[in-house]
Amino acid sequence: MKKPTKKNTSEKAEALKQNTKDHTSTELTSRQGLRVNDTNNSLKAGERGSTLLEDFLLREKITNFDHERIPERIVHARGSAAHGYFELYESLEKYTKAGIFTDTSRKTPVFTRFSTVAGSKGSPDLARDVRGFAVKFYTQEGTWDLVGNNMPIFFIQDAMKFPDLIHSVKPEPDREIPQAASAHDTFYDFVSLTTETLHNHIWVMSDRGIPRSLRMMEGFGIHTFRFINDQGISHFVRFHWKPKLGVHSVTWDEAVKINGADPDFHRRDLWDAIEAEQYPEWELGVQIIPEEDEHKFEFDLLDPTKLIPEEMVPVKIVGKMTLNRNPDNFFAETEQVAFLLGNIVPGIDFTNDPLLQGRLFSYRDTQLSRLGSPNFHQIPINQPIVDVHNNQRDAHMQMTIHKGKTAYFPNTLGGGCPHLSKISEGAFHSYHERIDAKKIRSRSESFNDHFSQPALFYRSLEQWEKNHVADAYTFELGKCENEPIKKRMLWLIQQIDEDLAEQVATGLGLKVPNTIDKPINQAIGADVDVEKHQPGKKKMYLKKSKPLSQTHIRTTSIATRQIAVLASDGFKMDDFKTMKEALQKENAIVKIIAPHGGTISCDQGMKHKVDASIMTTESVLFDAIYIPGGKTSIDSLCKKSKFIKFVAEAFKHCKAIAVDNEAIEFVKTTKNIEYTDDKAFLIDKDPKEFISAIAKHRNWDREKAAKKIAV
Repeated sequence: MKKPTKKNTSEKAEALKQNTKDHTSTELTSRQGLRVNDTNNSLKAGERGSTLLEDFLLREKITNFDHERIPERIVHARGSAAHGYFELYESLEKYTKAGIFTDTSRKTPVFTRFSTVAGSKGSPDLARDVRGFAVKFYTQEGTWDLVGNNMPIFFIQDAMKFPDLIHSVKPEPDREIPQAASAHDTFYDFVSLTTETLHNHIWVMSDRGIPRSLRMMEGFGIHTFRFINDQGISHFVRFHWKPKLGVHSVTWDEAVKINGADPDFHRRDLWDAIEAEQYPEWELGVQIIPEEDEHKFEFDLLDPTKLIPEEMVPVKIVGKMTLNRNPDNFFAETEQVAFLLGNIVPGIDFTNDPLLQGRLFSYRDTQLSRLGSPNFHQIPINQPIVDVHNNQRDAHMQMTIHKGKTAYFPNTLGGGCPHLSKISEGAFHSYHERIDAKKIRSRSESFNDHFSQPALFYRSLEQWEKNHVADAYTFELGKCENEPIKKRMLWLIQQIDEDLAEQVATGLGLKVPNTIDKPINQAIGADVDVEKHQPGKKKMYLKKSKPLSQTHIRTTSIATRQIAVLASDGFKMDDFKTMKEALQKENAIVKIIAPHGGTISCDQGMKHKVDASIMTTESVLFDAIYIPGGKTSIDSLCKKSKFIKFVAEAFKHCKAIAVDNEAIEFVKTTKNIEYTDDKAFLIDKDPKEFISAIAKHRNWDREKAAKKIAV
C-alpha cells in the first residue's frame, strides 16, 4: 500500500476542515444559502390561519429532521403496544357524523402504542419524559389515528420549532450524552429562551413525567380538532383518555433504581397484565365547544400549549377502550405501526393549530423514511379493515397485484372505476372554513400568555406534588454547567411561582435574579416587534383545577398491584392464607420473596413456590409489602441485610406495609422507621385496612420523616 505523502495528508485534512461546520457568528440560511429571518413560525393564511403548503422553509427543515434516523423513530423510539377494542356509550350524532361516535352497536378494533419521547430504542422505561399515547382505530369508514401524549399540552406552539426542541433535548452532539435525559445545558438553553415551553415543562417536572405504569396514566389528543355533524355544523373538540385504574406515579428515587433493576419495567408491566387477563381500560372523554364560543376564553383554543380546564368545559365520557391482546411479533406490529395525524374519517376535521398543521406533513414524511416505501399502509398492522381502491400504483415494496389497464381518473376503459363517492354516501370533505387573510410568517399575539397556565398547574397540586416539582427542577438544573442558563430558568420559574423559585434557588446555591438583561422569549422572527411577542403578565382566571392533581384522579382498585410477601421456612400459614386470599380477591398480584429460590415451607409443613430470591429483586418493583408471622421465618429474614433494606426502602417511598405477629420484631431491626402513628403501616390489622392503604397508592404524610432513612 502506497504511503500517503505530506501533500496528500494535508489535502485530506483541509477537506475534512471544509466539511466541519462551526455555526458561531454566522447568519442562519436555508440549505441553498438563502438567508432566513424567521425560523420560529410557519407561513400561514393570517396569524391564526392554516399553514400553507408553499412554506418551503418549513418543509425543508422538517423533512431534514424526519430523515435524521434510519430506521429508528427520531422521537418515540422506545414503545410498547397492544391490541384491543373501543365501545361507544352513547351517540354523539348532535356533534359529529363519525360512525365511531354515533353507532353504539360497534366494537371498533384498536392498536395502541405507548412510548417515551426523548430516548433511543434501547433507553430505559423510567426516564423522566413525556409519554406518547397513540391509538389507531380501524373503523368502518377507514382508519382514524388519535396521536397524543400523557400530558394535555405540548412544548411548542408551531411545528417549525419541533426540530429545535428535539435537537436541544437529544444527547449533545459533541459528546452524545446524556441519553434519555433533559438535565443538560442544551435543553435548558432552549427552554429558557423559548418561554412557550414552560407549561409542558412543569408537567414533566411533576410526577406525571414518571408514571407507575402505562396502564395508570391519562392520554390526551393535545390539539383542538373539529367535530362536523350531518348538517355541516362544526364544534371544537379535545380528546381525553381516563384510565380506570387511576393515575399514579413513582418517585424519582424509585425511577432511578427501577431503571437499574428492570429497564423494561413499563413494557413488562403492560405485557404481564394482559397475559394475566387483567385488561387495561381507559374511558374516552371529549370537551366540546361551540364554534361561536371560540374566543370566549382568556387563552387561545388553537394554542397547543394551553389546556382547557375541566371546570370551564367539563369532560363528557363517551366510550371505553380495552386492551386485551399482546402483539404476536414486536417488530412486525409495534415497530412497524405507522400513526398519521392525517388519518381521519368523515365527521372529524382539523383546525388551524400551527403545531397540528405541521404534524400533518411531518408524520407521513417520517414514515416514508422509516418504512422505506409509500406502500407502508400494506403492512398488516397498518391495513384498514375496509377495502382500498385507488389509482396509486407501483413504488418500492408494492404487495398488491393490481388487475386491469387503467390507473387514472376519469376513464372509460375501466368502467369509470374506482368512481367518486357523494358526501351524502359517506365521502370525506373538509370543513368549509372561510379564509380572508394575508400570507404571513408570524403567530397570533393571543399565543403570548406563557405563565398563567403553568402557574395554574402548580397551584392545583397538593403539597407533596409541589415538593416533587421543586426537587425535579433542582436536580435537572443542578446538572447544568452554565450559570447564566440556570439564572434565566430561575427568573422564569419565579414568574410561575415565587416560592417554587426560592426552593429551587436554595437547592442550587444561587439567588433568583431580579431582572433579565434582554427579552427572554426568542421564539420570534428577526424582523418582528420583539416586545410584542414577549410573554404577557400572569393571569388567574381559575384559582385551582382539581383534575390537574393526581390526588383527585385515583380509584379504589388495587388490581394488578404487586405485593411482596417476605417469608422464609416456618412462616405462619394462617396469617399468609388470610392475607393472600383477601389480596387475590381484589386481583392484586402476590409474590413470595425468600432468602433463596426454589420453595419454602410454612409452619404447617406445606411447600410454597418462591417467586424471587431476595438477591434477584428490589423493593422498588413492588407496590406494597406484607410480612407474615412465624419466629423461625423472622429470625431467618433478620440474618439477611437486604430484607432490612427492602422494607426500609418501601417505607421511605411511602408504600403500604403490613406485618403480623412476630414480624414486628423484624421491623424493629430497621432503624428510623417511625410506624406507630402511620396510617399505611399496619400491625395485626384486618386485610381490608391493608387493601385500603394500597388503594391510596402512597401515604405522602410519611414523606418528610422517611427522608431521614438512608437506603
